[in-house]
Amino acid sequence: MPFKLKLLALLTIFMPVKEASAQIAAFKDIRNYETYYAEARRNTENWLVIRRFEDSGKTWLLLAEPRTLVTKVAEANSYELKPTTLAAARQSFNNTAYTNALTAAEKQSATIQDAGIVQGMPKEAGISLTIDLCPSHKKLDRRIFNDVFQEFNKAEPHPPVAISVSGLWMKDHEADLNWLKQQELDGHIFITWINHTYNHRVDPKKPLKENFLLEPGTNINYEVLETEQAMLRNGMLPSVFFRFPGLVSDAKLLFEITGFGLIPIGSDAWLAKGQKALPGSIVLIHGNGNEPIGVNDFISLLKSEQKNVTQKQWLLYDLRESVDEEYNH
Repeated sequence: MPFKLKLLALLTIFMPVKEASAQIAAFKDIRNYETYYAEARRNTENWLVIRRFEDSGKTWLLLAEPRTLVTKVAEANSYELKPTTLAAARQSFNNTAYTNALTAAEKQSATIQDAGIVQGMPKEAGISLTIDLCPSHKKLDRRIFNDVFQEFNKAEPHPPVAISVSGLWMKDHEADLNWLKQQELDGHIFITWINHTYNHRVDPKKPLKENFLLEPGTNINYEVLETEQAMLRNGMLPSVFFRFPGLVSDAKLLFEITGFGLIPIGSDAWLAKGQKALPGSIVLIHGNGNEPIGVNDFISLLKSEQKNVTQKQWLLYDLRESVDEEYNH
């Protein structure tokens, strides 16, 4: 099938509507949350379980579909489970978008900054937009979302955005978080939630090799799993993606993250640093109020592509589909 037709088919299948949003019922009594791998089968379905937890007397699973990178939460008793290891699961689901993306990210592990997947569909006119919400005392910069609504309203209903959210941002910005979730429920956007750690510590005086998650004493288990639990408590569906704070990592840390079954997502177009968005770029801007330059650059980019947007020649791509198309062979 020609790529354009395939893309239209994907957009039809995953067209964001209220029933297919990244919002789920909130889990308020999560216990025994853990990394857990199993193949989950039901009829013709075959999912990979990456987490298990208890809530309200039931056992729940966070599952990923390795071919489409879609995730969902379901009761454990809804599936026939075959416990496994991540290594064995990567063999079972070999050559899917999920396993290929994990492998590609690991090949970039030696890079201290911007390791992981940095580009999706390189030949297509458009970008995957990622918005980071690091801890901040400032309010959400809603200009990003309002401009996306305005520019894509007619050409691309429910434009997809990926939001890298930290636990402390969720904790300190309840009103802004509820506003974002309402925009999705109202059909304005479709959100893919990316794990951006819980604390997102940073010390401007320290070198990169001792900063962010590389700070001595960092509890990576807490940073990853506590953020996912915060998402679930807020009725948000965790994705299979992870973004390093500051885009900073080393080989050991990157393999720790892929060991959680998560795909590190970098960026080849951090706008505030002067990097230009190219076809297929994974664009990075900060929506936490701390990076107005990047937001202004993105708004300028949108306006410069206004005609192409109207003619559906320049689109926002769902990060899952973008990675899927690049790595699903």
